[in-house]
Amino acid sequence: MDKLNALRQQLATIVDLEAATALLGWDQHTYMPRGGLEARVRQITTLQGLIHERMASDELHELLGALEADTGKLDPVDARLVLVTRRDVDQARRLPAELVVRKAEATGRALDSWMVNRPRGDFGAWRPHLEEVFAIVRLEAEALGYEEEAYDALLNRYEPGMGTRRLRAVFSELAEGLVPFRRQVLEVSHRVDDEMLSRHFDGQKQWDLGLRMLKEMGYDFNHGRQDRSPHPFTTSFGLPDVRITTRIHENDFRAGLFGTLHEGGHGLYEQNFLPEFDRSTLAQGSSLGIHESQSRLWENLVGRSRPYWNRWFGEVKELFPAQLSGVGFQAFYAAINRVKPGLIRVEADELSYNLHIFVRFELELRLLSGDLAVADLPEAWDSLMESTLGVRPPSPVDGCMQDMHWADGSVGYFPTYALGNLYGVQIFNQARREMPAMDEDIASGRLLPLKDWLTERVYRPARSVDPGELLRLITGQDLSPQPWLAYVKNKYSELYGLD
Repeated sequence: MDKLNALRQQLATIVDLEAATALLGWDQHTYMPRGGLEARVRQITTLQGLIHERMASDELHELLGALEADTGKLDPVDARLVLVTRRDVDQARRLPAELVVRKAEATGRALDSWMVNRPRGDFGAWRPHLEEVFAIVRLEAEALGYEEEAYDALLNRYEPGMGTRRLRAVFSELAEGLVPFRRQVLEVSHRVDDEMLSRHFDGQKQWDLGLRMLKEMGYDFNHGRQDRSPHPFTTSFGLPDVRITTRIHENDFRAGLFGTLHEGGHGLYEQNFLPEFDRSTLAQGSSLGIHESQSRLWENLVGRSRPYWNRWFGEVKELFPAQLSGVGFQAFYAAINRVKPGLIRVEADELSYNLHIFVRFELELRLLSGDLAVADLPEAWDSLMESTLGVRPPSPVDGCMQDMHWADGSVGYFPTYALGNLYGVQIFNQARREMPAMDEDIASGRLLPLKDWLTERVYRPARSVDPGELLRLITGQDLSPQPWLAYVKNKYSELYGLD
């Protein structure tokens, strides 16, 4: 159909502009010289304006209308392309062009300020940028529209179909099972010693180890690479070029390793969409929750598992003989899974991680509504961390400045990490049911059968299926906290000798 080809051509141009924007953002976080900021902000702002102009254009709107009138003549994938593009176009048309440009400029400066001021914990210098970002996000929510709460408009951009009311119910059920069990584990957590993981581990050796692990899980270095950044992230410039970053701490073996596995999971997802989806609105994850399910699956369900370390422990001990002298397999396995209160989300154990998300979710709601002023964020963050996780940050470095997501305007994103944990276990359980030898494969370093299974079930469909439908297609189940709770209770009861 001529109209369908016209749609694909218009989307290809928009996606290419988005890829160029992503490339500039990746460079800003990795290699850009400090003096390049002003030019970089201008460049990204210009591109964001062009993207919005094309996405909100009357021409694209009318083209979609014509295709929607003939939906019955389209095959299911093309019909889905029209449906998904309509969602994006409707959102774009609700946002004033000047607001889009204002956000691009504000977040560019906010990110730069965060990178400069986070290491020294200077919240005061970052504060005006964050105030501007939240002012813009409030205007975005109003422009997008919502039925119940302003947060719905933002959450829906990352997790279609997941309203704030339903999210609260999911989190409430999750907390009901998690909080008392975590408290029980913390009472005996002293049984596990993880001091050996805080010894000095050479950064280059850690880096090389991470690259080997990425290769074994199937990450394609012919179409990707890993670099360093202040905060680990994954970015895509299209299927041929999907990049990840991590950060290495020489006195914490876990930080870089699990950061690499986490971003590697994101990278596998992005590298394995159906090729014909490239340069279209379908070449994205089904949702950010499904995206996070893959990063958390590879980081935790594989990377922190007993079979995985049956494969890697011997080699890691040979690589770091002094640091792991006298350390046996069980002691090492327990150490990388030790449950203890911590300040940093990306370095949190599996039982504590979702509580970090609860903190951010509550603060986002209060900041968005105006009940909490940005100026009062550090104290609100510290108090909520203390009451929720039992730790109080000594400075904003490890407190409200630890994540970059608010600086880049991603309000409504944080809940998808916890949702990803839940999706991930349900998907992984199904993989195990269909591949009874999966644990043996992992223990032998054969990760490609799992990667291939995920490619067919999760990766290739990309955005052609909504998250709830995708989960039902894979597992026959709706989203539920119960499989995740069963997983952690089984794992950590065994690890800590609980009944």
